[in-house]
This record gives sequence, structure tokens and C-alpha cells, in this order.
Amino acid sequence: MAKKVVGQLKLQIPAGGANPSPPVGPALGQRGINIMEFCKAFNAKTQEMDKQAKIPTIITYYADKSFTFEIKQPTASFFIKQAAGLKPVGKRNRPKGSEAPGRVTAATITAAQVRQIAEAKMADLNANDIEGAMSIILGSAKSIGIEVKG
Repeated sequence: MAKKVVGQLKLQIPAGGANPSPPVGPALGQRGINIMEFCKAFNAKTQEMDKQAKIPTIITYYADKSFTFEIKQPTASFFIKQAAGLKPVGKRNRPKGSEAPGRVTAATITAAQVRQIAEAKMADLNANDIEGAMSIILGSAKSIGIEVKG
């Protein structure tokens, strides 16, 4: 017999960096999910990924307090900033785009790099073909302040 689904929760957690502190702990705790069990399982599953990457995660929790989770590819902005070669800055040590997107360009990437990113993210994007996925990635790059050449 199938378990009764109580709900779903979406979080973006750094690869290999799930811990009981906010935002993970409170989000899971108020839903009755075992926080340490989730953290251990998530960290084991994402230990090979880049530690700078935020991983979109969908957690489905059930009436018997059990859960399952699905991890997706890192965010498109992470791939775009990585392709542009932006260096980590700030307190959180993450790459930053332009301070004024649309007016100031932070970096440039090529159309070939956009295609690679679109192919990597294709399963997670709402696109029917690679051209549609590329246009989504182009929009994300533009909103970060990264120009696409070629």
C-alpha cells in the first residue's frame, strides 16, 4: 500500500552542506521530518558535487514521518557564473554578477557555453527542445549582467 503524502518542500541547499541550522533545520523540523537523517542522506548524495553549487531539492514527506528527496542540477546562474569565470566574493564567498544588469556587463560567455549549460539543465527546464532551453539560459545570463557573444 502506498504511503499518504502530506506535502512537498522545495529548498536550495549547498552541495554537501546540509546541516540543522537555518534554513534547513527549521523548514524540516516544523514538518516533523528527521533533520539529521535528511542531512546525512543529502550530504552523502551530493558529496561529489562542487561545494559552491546550490542544489535545488524537492522533499516529499509522508504521514508516517518518513520522507524522500529528489535533487536537481545546480542552478542555471551557478553554471553561467562558472562559465564566465567570475571569482567568488563577499561574505558567502559566491560569485557575483553585475551590480547594474542591462547597463553594466560583468563578463561574457559564448553561445557554445550557453548550449552546454542548456544541455546540462535540460531535464530541469520547462523547454521542449534545446533552442527553448538556450533562450531560458540567455534570459538568466542577461538578468545577471552577463553578455553572450557569438
